[in-house]
Amino acid sequence: MSVEIKLSRSNRMFRPDELLEGKIITKLTSSISHYGIRLTVNGSVNLQVRGGSAGVIESVVGVLKPITIGKKSVEIRPSGKISSGITEIPFSLTLKQPGESKSEKFYETFHGADISIQYLLTVDVVRGYLHKSLSATLEFIIESEKAELHELPVSPELVLFYITQDTQKHPLLSELKSGGFRVSGRIPTQCSLSCALRGELTVEASALPIQSIDIHLLRVESILVGDRIVSETSLVQTTQIADGDVCRGLTLPIYVLLPRLLTCATVLAGSFSIEFKVSVVISFQSELSKLQPKSDPRTPRLWLAMETLPLELVRTR
Repeated sequence: MSVEIKLSRSNRMFRPDELLEGKIITKLTSSISHYGIRLTVNGSVNLQVRGGSAGVIESVVGVLKPITIGKKSVEIRPSGKISSGITEIPFSLTLKQPGESKSEKFYETFHGADISIQYLLTVDVVRGYLHKSLSATLEFIIESEKAELHELPVSPELVLFYITQDTQKHPLLSELKSGGFRVSGRIPTQCSLSCALRGELTVEASALPIQSIDIHLLRVESILVGDRIVSETSLVQTTQIADGDVCRGLTLPIYVLLPRLLTCATVLAGSFSIEFKVSVVISFQSELSKLQPKSDPRTPRLWLAMETLPLELVRTR
């Protein structure tokens, strides 16, 4: 005997003001009696503070109390029987009724290192004390409400950036300090989640051959613990735009696809926040880099030059 949930959309993506539709499918070897079939929707923000990032507050309990976004339970069928074989029971429910209190904020689904925003749909076929209830849980994905969507700008604002030996706050190889280098480019500081991050980059001069040019997408997760804010910056993904030395003066395109569950619209809430950054990292050919091939790309090294800019992610129409 088993029960499962199948949603009407294969991608499982919904907005709070849309109908959540699907089917409850039971597979039984014989007919059973039940005391009701109930669907429950649970939305929560799960927070945790890891000792390494907590610093002076390492004594704080790692997992904090979840923030409830919303909980709704509806009865799909009253007491009755389900026949043997495969039975499909359709359902439809609204997560947020029109005019419902705006204090219930439906944040976008997000799976981070310290913050996880999750929506779960659970079905229970209640069978009483003598029999174990049949249950199944399925995660579905929430995106921003239509009323909160931004207008997509005709041309996103691009900011100019320059990477030279004078813009670096960490030591560099002596050859780079004496010979110098200059990399310039343009990249947006706001990007729609439905579009790719686009920009351009040009290596104008370099005393050393270039080994790689990479674009790092970073997330900054901040949690309010007592009267302190604990922030953790982690790497979401790396996109290589050049492998090996590149021609000087050649304009290279920047094109980065944003991963869905690992990103969301930038959130600035009272007890937590989810922000993003984009980092341009230039790796130069060096014997030292060969000795540490698996080093953290966010860590400043003698053979690395980088520029990090804030990136606001928005959900657009």
